[in-house]
Amino acid sequence: MLEDNGTNKDIEDMQENEMPLEENPDDNITDKDKEIQELNNRLLRLQADFINFRKRAEKEKLSTINFAIEPFVTSLLPIIDNFERALGSETDKEDNFYKGVEMIYDQLMKALKDNGVEEIIALNEDFDPNFHHAVFMEDNDEYESGKIIEVLQKGYKFKDKVIRPSMVKVAK
Repeated sequence: MLEDNGTNKDIEDMQENEMPLEENPDDNITDKDKEIQELNNRLLRLQADFINFRKRAEKEKLSTINFAIEPFVTSLLPIIDNFERALGSETDKEDNFYKGVEMIYDQLMKALKDNGVEEIIALNEDFDPNFHHAVFMEDNDEYESGKIIEVLQKGYKFKDKVIRPSMVKVAK
């Protein structure tokens, strides 16, 4: 016969002490997984918020720059008009002085175009009050009604914003 000197009872006591019945190791793992997932989601949201903030700050910076440049560009428009009048009034297109003024005008127009300033194309186009300012309306058999037949003053856009509409004559 086997002697029972309390060893079975000691083994049962040790098993109870090592692993309590109320706590399941799987519960502990799922809690940690949930916590990791939650922290991961918070990190992703913070990254997305930061990226959105950076994009918004960049847009605001560009908007501020454009807002500051627009009055300068607007102040150049009468100078461009005077260049065009001077070039249009000269009869000797082969004169060196004329060619020099034309080169300066071309450089100015290229610099403006490179910085987002564009001329509004108007001649022979349909009248659009968003881009054109009708000064005259004239009966004209050569053009259909609503077409622009003459540009009195060129209009310009700066970064898709009209800074000066074209002054035009429109066919009735």
